[in-house]
Amino acid sequence: MADPNSKTHFDLIVIGGGPAGYVGAIRGAQLGKKVACVERDALGGVCLNWGCIPTKALLAGAEFYSKLRHDAGDWGITAENVGHNWEKVIARSRGVAGNLSKGIGFLFKKNKITHFDGHAFIPAPGKVQVFDKKDTEHKGGIKQELTADKILIATGAVPRELPGAPFDGDKVIAAKEAMTLKDQPKKLLIVGSGAIGMEFAYFYNAFGTECTVVEMQDRVMPIEDADSSKQVAKAFKKQGINILTGHITKSIEVTKSGVKAQVGKVDDDGKPQTIEADRVLVAIGVRGRYDGLFDDKLGIETFRDHIKVDYRAEGSDYATSVKGIHAVGDVIGPPWLAHVASEEAIVAVERMFGHSAPDIDYASVPGCTYCHPQVASIGLTEQACKDQGLDYNVGSFPFQASGKAQALGETGGFVKLITGKQHGEVLGCHMVGENVTELIAEMGLARRLEATAEEIIATMHAHPTLSEAVHEAALGTDGRMIHF
Repeated sequence: MADPNSKTHFDLIVIGGGPAGYVGAIRGAQLGKKVACVERDALGGVCLNWGCIPTKALLAGAEFYSKLRHDAGDWGITAENVGHNWEKVIARSRGVAGNLSKGIGFLFKKNKITHFDGHAFIPAPGKVQVFDKKDTEHKGGIKQELTADKILIATGAVPRELPGAPFDGDKVIAAKEAMTLKDQPKKLLIVGSGAIGMEFAYFYNAFGTECTVVEMQDRVMPIEDADSSKQVAKAFKKQGINILTGHITKSIEVTKSGVKAQVGKVDDDGKPQTIEADRVLVAIGVRGRYDGLFDDKLGIETFRDHIKVDYRAEGSDYATSVKGIHAVGDVIGPPWLAHVASEEAIVAVERMFGHSAPDIDYASVPGCTYCHPQVASIGLTEQACKDQGLDYNVGSFPFQASGKAQALGETGGFVKLITGKQHGEVLGCHMVGENVTELIAEMGLARRLEATAEEIIATMHAHPTLSEAVHEAALGTDGRMIHF
């Protein structure tokens, strides 16, 4: 039995230092627990170092550059010979991520969390062995042996490979390589039109790369409302991005100069078209990252490439099939979002140590894509309402009719609100346009408080703001829209 007073024994050991891991560790420390976190890469995980944060820095640069190149004249601004330094574009993004990663280290020290830099392995319940960070197969010696009352797995996810086209880090790449390429490709093929695919399509196209997006479904961003998909596709085509929906990538051949892909229509045995590019970015989804984390004999049950946790059950503490071991974040399955991972970590830690915490409402998870125009959504799509046989009203307000959007020169997009016909409750909200990833928070609060369209209407929205579009959309659900 482990000595609770030992320096190597902890109330909680968190494996992974990303949005789930570091948040869970901090919450545990706030509850007065002795906490350790084992992370084999930079603190902050994929999100902070190779995902959410650095990509937003890249996208901000792309939007700034695009405005100078294409829109400066409309503002009465002379911007001649506008160019870009690719190396500095990438370096700025890395700098932003680096600064924030250091901030996580500061938070650990502030909260007296012990950080172990290395690869974690769970040989038995309550035990964690730390190996060298690159020793994922445990061929070297154990650096540290730890014990804990509770273990929280928060190791995230890794990109799924396209069958027959494994990642090589050069010609066939995932998001991590896409944000650190030393040389800007002249042509880029992107497989998948989810958030990652669409964000990189916008980024590279803005800097002059010829981009082609291949999507198997009949529209881009297929998890979004159909109106949102249509609006984004229209905007992307206007920007010069080639979009092939209802197509699959049948094969990819790596050549000396790049890649050669055979792309054809779904369920069509006809001759596919050949697309040549410098590189192909595969963005078709992710799977849980737990390779080398534990021996199969330990008995941690997995399901469809993720650790199995009954996380949608009422009162769940995110326990795995092994007592004392819990798991949260991308490693347990969809939705693979940083904000969901953080919330799961907080709920899991509070519950595993006997505190009450409200269940996460997985039906009210906001989704955001930071291309231009931005896309944000929460709740049911209109098609989902139809599929469920719900009686609903729709109010849709275009930013073309917004004074603030006109002043910003960002009139593309809309706010679409779906409410229940009988009670006016918010069933879903879908936005495309400038800063809608910020506007969606109001709808999250509305759903949490079970607000109705009438209550949104009765809430005064400042003028002139983009948020007035939310107010107008609410009016629209009752046929009372003022400005459109």
